[in-house]
Amino acid sequence: MSPNLLRPDLIYESLSLKEDEFLIKDIYELKSKMWGSLLSFTRVFYWLRTHKKFEIPLPDGRESHYITICKELSKVFDLKTSKLNINIAPRYGKTELLAHFVAWAFSQFPDCNFIYASYALHIAQRAVGIIRDIIRLPKYKQLFNVELLVDKEYYFKTSSGGEMLASGVTGSITGFGCGITGVFDRFNGCLIIDDSLKPHEAPSDSQREEVFRWFEWTAKPRRNNGEDTPIIHIGQRLHEDDLSSMFINSPKWTNLVLETLDKNNNALDPSKHSVEELLEIKKTDEYLFSAEYQQNPQPTGGGIFKEEDFLVVNVTPDILATFITADTAETDKTYNDKTVFSFWGLHYIVNHNIKTDILGLFWIDCLEINIEIKDLENEFWSFYGLCMAYKIKPSHVAIENESSGKGLISKIEGELQGSRLHKIERPRGISKATRFLLCQPYISKRLISLPFGAKHTQNCIKHMGKITINMTHRFDDIADTAEMAIKLALVDKVIYNKKDNNNIICNDIYNFNSAKMNRIDQLKKERGW
Repeated sequence: MSPNLLRPDLIYESLSLKEDEFLIKDIYELKSKMWGSLLSFTRVFYWLRTHKKFEIPLPDGRESHYITICKELSKVFDLKTSKLNINIAPRYGKTELLAHFVAWAFSQFPDCNFIYASYALHIAQRAVGIIRDIIRLPKYKQLFNVELLVDKEYYFKTSSGGEMLASGVTGSITGFGCGITGVFDRFNGCLIIDDSLKPHEAPSDSQREEVFRWFEWTAKPRRNNGEDTPIIHIGQRLHEDDLSSMFINSPKWTNLVLETLDKNNNALDPSKHSVEELLEIKKTDEYLFSAEYQQNPQPTGGGIFKEEDFLVVNVTPDILATFITADTAETDKTYNDKTVFSFWGLHYIVNHNIKTDILGLFWIDCLEINIEIKDLENEFWSFYGLCMAYKIKPSHVAIENESSGKGLISKIEGELQGSRLHKIERPRGISKATRFLLCQPYISKRLISLPFGAKHTQNCIKHMGKITINMTHRFDDIADTAEMAIKLALVDKVIYNKKDNNNIICNDIYNFNSAKMNRIDQLKKERGW
């Protein structure tokens, strides 16, 4: 057999290469080729591990991000860079490259010590599993004479004493360090942080602070040679004040920021996202596009919702079902949030007289009032009676099951007939800002409409336009009822399901006393009904 068959590019192409086809006289040449190029090593061992090609994109007008990242990782290995931060969108192969970088380093210095951390331990363990699988390959052992002496899910040790530990960010790292104490003349391991923060925790100041504390007090002290032990941080930007922001603002760090769409509208990897797809994401979810795809989170004081994304219509759509969402307040003081009742209609979106299967919400009415807790029940029944006068009666009522809302629920659930009562529980660990962000794509697609000339229309639109990601706005009571409506009707789809339309429509108005009926008549006049 020809020795040329052992060239890396031919190994990559050949599906028939067998274990005994490595010739001793070619091993040194092959090792030299592998050590000389992290990308060549990655292509060969990715194929040997998965039997799939490691495709390198060739984007127009820019270098492949795989080539760019490999260049920067190689500088870390050559001790030219000691602090490297890489920001890139998810699903662009960053973890695969990092795993091969570690295996590549072990092939040359099998006594290296690494810590591989991610926001969740199982994410770090998965990356360490890739590294383990590469080192276990027979050809890796044959070429580099490295094998595993200790092999656990979260930790392994090579026969030369090199170690790899998986860790969760904010978790403890006890009795382990990265790098080799006293070795300065060559690469000997590093601290790797791959995605330090969960996306849904990004708006939380406390969660971000916890990551900062872990980095400063737990991770950095685990470097056996202090500042001489390299740190690699890689991941998407999630917030203007995330861990990457600290590195970007420091002259000691090398920062590689890879936008999916450059200033000339060239896509980073057209096989992942085309220019057209990226521009559509930018149009429909600007915050997501700026942070996740462009690695440039908008200032947290910026508005989440755009006023122009709320559609004001002259003609009421064909309503399928109606429902009420309520956000109650603790006090009648004007400096606190108010009690808000919103009335919604669910309908199919119609574009140019063509009915689609996309559900939208028509914000029929919204009442915002300052009342004391003792008056809460009466005001609810008054608003409910007003909604019962609508052509399609409310089939659902949703109330946040906290503080004053809990009290209102206890008073009405035994009397509410014909409408299903939803006690809205807020999951712990999910901030209000995160809930608003999850609503943003539905609003940016213009799925929320309001009636032209209604008393609540402009007030609701202006209120929604003031909502900010860091909660610097003064009030968010109206936004709370909108978030509930979007979650129930458009996300969970519990209000209307065309496959099983079991909506309860009540045609008999509750037996209101004269005082409540007078309040309903007053509301009708105020609302222009």
